Amino acid sequence: MEDIEAIAALQDPVRRRLYEYVAAQGREVGRNEAAEAVGVARTLAAHHLDRLAEVGLLESGSRRLSGRSGPGAGRPAKVYTRTRAEVSVSLPARDYRTAAELLAEAAEQAGLDAELCAAARRRGEALRGSAAPCGGLEEAMEMLAARGYEPRLEDAEDAPGVSGAATSVVRMRNCPFHDVAERFPPLVCGMNLALLKGLLGTDGPVRARMDPRPGECCVVVENSKNNID
Repeated sequence: MEDIEAIAALQDPVRRRLYEYVAAQGREVGRNEAAEAVGVARTLAAHHLDRLAEVGLLESGSRRLSGRSGPGAGRPAKVYTRTRAEVSVSLPARDYRTAAELLAEAAEQAGLDAELCAAARRRGEALRGSAAPCGGLEEAMEMLAARGYEPRLEDAEDAPGVSGAATSVVRMRNCPFHDVAERFPPLVCGMNLALLKGLLGTDGPVRARMDPRPGECCVVVENSKNNID
């Protein structure tokens, strides 16, 4: 019932916009910033942000937004970030997470990493269908967003294998397989990479590779080295 209450909290359009804004930033957001971003008064934003924290969709804390400390630095402000907890509702009740964890445990114990990656690669290719390999980073971001990865474009220096080059990579704030990946990281991250290789293609202008960061998807997407002058 708690998950139902959390999802129901997003029915209010202002509250939903505030949640989407905070979730998209990938960092702590203060009340003033959130209010300005969605075009509402600070007091109204504070009410909705606190409600989102109350039902478990956001986490709240406090820090000095000025970056200063000591006398004259001002009082700490309340800030919000998206919670790491997963919220889902299934009616009637279903428990796919347990099934996924049991299957992952069995695959890991049986040493079926290669077979799982091959199946994931085929699934990615099937999702792409008859379409050509992904044509560029913007198209890749659209494809990844449609599958819940929450991609963002990030500038990077010294692209792998290209000394002194500046390039961009697509990093993803969300891993759709987060809970299972937390328990079986090598297995599930390898599966995820294979899935995205199949989805994006391996002989086009972009490639997927492993580059894990805490709190993000373990895979990044970048221009293929063959296409960097």
